[in-house]
Amino acid sequence: MKNILLINGAKFFGNSSGRLNQTLHDVAKQTLTKMKKNVSETIIDSGYEVCDEVKKYLKSDLVIYQMPGWWMGEPWIVKKYIDEVFSSSDGKFFKNDGRSSANPAKNYGKGGLLKNKKYMFSLTWNAPIEAFNDKDEFFGGIGVDKVYLHLHKAHEFIGMSALPTFICNDVVKNPKVDVFIQNYKKHLIKFVV
Repeated sequence: MKNILLINGAKFFGNSSGRLNQTLHDVAKQTLTKMKKNVSETIIDSGYEVCDEVKKYLKSDLVIYQMPGWWMGEPWIVKKYIDEVFSSSDGKFFKNDGRSSANPAKNYGKGGLLKNKKYMFSLTWNAPIEAFNDKDEFFGGIGVDKVYLHLHKAHEFIGMSALPTFICNDVVKNPKVDVFIQNYKKHLIKFVV
């Protein structure tokens, strides 16, 4: 994976300034640059041109989303970004939905064209990790990736495959920014090869 697209999906809104997500976005940029990766970036809240984003996706081997967890998922600007960019790819991300008229009940979601590309989520949540992994806690033990199943499936639809998700927990009630940064660097070094 030589060409990496970093997408910062933080949104300045209410009591959120997006500072931690910007910090982690910057950590990824610095770490990957030191690893001799070609890094491009998009900060969604600063604006973007859809056709430029399509080109960035096509050039990238890996797309890393940096985003907070808002109301059990990604901020609306991330969903808007994905809707606009994926829908404007003009047959470059997917040829169709994968089905054929001969058997329309089979192969839905298998028409993606980006099979040689990967994506990764780097997430920040106020919820403790136990809220995701403990069956007696809020998410019933399903884990963070099941909370983001819709986003995983959107990327699978266009042919991409996932690298392991990185998550920072307790970011408001018990922030450990230095630990988050060190753990993220280790995650990137381990999985972005």
